[in-house]
Order: sequence, then structure tokens, then C-alpha cells
Amino acid sequence: MKSANDNSALESLARRAAKRAGFVARKSARRQGSIDNFGGFQIVDLATNLVVAGRRSDMTAEDVIKWCEGPYYAE
Repeated sequence: MKSANDNSALESLARRAAKRAGFVARKSARRQGSIDNFGGFQIVDLATNLVVAGRRSDMTAEDVIKWCEGPYYAE
């Protein structure tokens, strides 16, 4: 089981990976209230401010890191 510190560190790694790739990883603030919001991450293109992956906030921190290491726009 992961502790809160492990999860926070992984989220920080995901945000840094996105920044290195020229994107920003945004985590949803909440899960309730929408069927299109799963409480995870979205990857946003800084130049266009468009969501390029995780449109439903359905990416985990591990997903963000993996996406940033591979070919972009694979979704």
C-alpha cells in the first residue's frame, strides 16, 4: 500500500515529466459532480491550452510519466 508521501512524490514526478516534454499535467481537484471527471490527471499543451491526453481526468501519475516518455498524441 502506498503512503501519502509516495503518492505525492509520484505526482510531482508526473508533473516534472510533463513539463520536460513541453506540457503541463493538471490534476482534477475533485471527483464528485461529473461523470466526465475521474479525479486523475489531464495533459495540457501549453501553446494551445488544449487537453491532449486524459480528457476525462482519467490518467494516473504513472500514466502521465509513461505518456511523456513515449510518442505524443497517441491517445
